Amino acid sequence: MSILIRGGTVLTMNDRFDIVEGDVSIKDGRIAAVGPNISDPHDRVIDARGGYILPGLIQTHIHLCQTLFRGFADDLPLMDWLRTRVWPMEAAHTPATLRAATRLATTELLASGTTAVLTMETVHDTDVVFEGVAESGLRATIGKCMMDFDAQVPKRLREETRHSIDESLAIRKRWHGGENGRLQAAFAPRFAVSCSRALLEAVASLSEQHHALVHTHASESPDEVAIVKQLSGSRTNVEYLAAVRLASPHLCAAHCVWVDDADQQLLADHDIKVMHCPGSNLKLGSGIAPVPEMRARGITVSLGADGAACNNRLDMFEEMRLAAVLQAMRLQPGVLPARDVVWMATRAGARTLGLDHEIGSLEAGKKADVIVIDRDRPHLAPGPDPYSTLVYAARGSDVRATIVDGQLLVDEFTPVRVDRAEVAIAARVAAQQLAGRAGIA
Repeated sequence: MSILIRGGTVLTMNDRFDIVEGDVSIKDGRIAAVGPNISDPHDRVIDARGGYILPGLIQTHIHLCQTLFRGFADDLPLMDWLRTRVWPMEAAHTPATLRAATRLATTELLASGTTAVLTMETVHDTDVVFEGVAESGLRATIGKCMMDFDAQVPKRLREETRHSIDESLAIRKRWHGGENGRLQAAFAPRFAVSCSRALLEAVASLSEQHHALVHTHASESPDEVAIVKQLSGSRTNVEYLAAVRLASPHLCAAHCVWVDDADQQLLADHDIKVMHCPGSNLKLGSGIAPVPEMRARGITVSLGADGAACNNRLDMFEEMRLAAVLQAMRLQPGVLPARDVVWMATRAGARTLGLDHEIGSLEAGKKADVIVIDRDRPHLAPGPDPYSTLVYAARGSDVRATIVDGQLLVDEFTPVRVDRAEVAIAARVAAQQLAGRAGIA
């Protein structure tokens, strides 16, 4: 279906930050043209009514499988949160509850303007997540969580090293490049605390061999940093990742809150991508990442909500706002301007996924991942600066339309492929069953 989005303020997010008053033409799943008064006939016309048209938002750190954990894991620091809530619930997942979690997450993400994610799932049944994402229309790079080391992990999450590697390779063979390239597979060792050195070194070799992304956590909290130093012979997380040969442009490291100058230089030297999750870092009390300093070194820093277990919402607009205001408090106002934050949510996200040649900006020839933001809301007026309006005033509920790969998935604020109420009802039932199996009230 060809689509014409007409009459909006187009934030192209191209290299020149061009803003165009006009239209976006979508044909054969790609952007055909951006400009004023496009007159070609199209199968469908979306009247943007003076709203904002921009690239779909890209979340580079999330856990779809944790969406059913929302509200079951509050008010705990990271390691307690993992050991007493998240790992028991991940271990208790069944294919049915994973399917419910995936449907809930994709519905929420698409309705609030996220069109692509990098997600780490649990140890088992990752095919179910791929299936659910394929049905939803979301663009996703998905990794089976890899864990073979931590004795405090529930038995169902404790893998043999070889099995973890073989299963990850099998998943990649089954799914990588599926759905017209919309689905990708990454290697996802959870973090140094729960992965053996042998596993991390094997993943490094596989990443190099397959040119595959590696999705992990690093330097999220002081407790985690201390554990890694003890395990690795006084190395920091980033130093340890370099020691096991994971430091490369394929490495995507979530959080990086506690990174000193030497760590930041390693990140920059190896073009390691950093995924900033301000909402999660605040809720878990982990800290505030040195985002302006990392960006000043040329490090690609993108954004993510993390999981609903440690954020409780998957709204990228909330993460953009938090990213900006936290640095204003930490350093000074203006140190992370709104326009730069929108860049983090689009272009930096695309670069992190290795898809900057395909998504992240509205330019002819790129894949049509596009969102339309309504402006007929009091909280968006007067809106003299579109970047300021998006970062400081807009909400996920302002998204009128979401398009991925040229497919209209949210139309007039309503998901096209699912019944939103039915998804929520099914998720509540599945969450209660899951919590019961995990022994969590």
